[in-house]
Amino acid sequence: MRSETRSYRTGDHEVVLDLTEDCAAFVASGSDGLLQLFVPHATAGIAIIETGAGSDEDLLMALGDLLPADERWRHRHGSAGHGRSHVMPAFLPPYATVPVLDGRLALGTWQSICLVDLNIDNDVREVRFSFLAG
Repeated sequence: MRSETRSYRTGDHEVVLDLTEDCAAFVASGSDGLLQLFVPHATAGIAIIETGAGSDEDLLMALGDLLPADERWRHRHGSAGHGRSHVMPAFLPPYATVPVLDGRLALGTWQSICLVDLNIDNDVREVRFSFLAG
């Protein structure tokens, strides 16, 4: 198994950050196996979705409808609605596993691997990339 942690700056706004190119580069060894991604944060998740055609913005909108950024949350520190960021990983888990065939991600045509971060109070996220060769 090979593993490394990478840092990503997500800024002061909600974001769906496409990690697909980084994932592809990480597994480009020519072998079969599994890519495991893990976000060691209580307020971020991993999603496999289409990006670039509006789906990333649609995901943020849907999460905003499902988990409004207001004062209803019992977990109250930081910006308004910060508590919702702690609930989000129940819907978008902090991990994903993707098959790798011949050193290439076995994703569907329109699938991308994305970091989803609603927490505007923490602008840097870490993602652990682990490759288990078959």
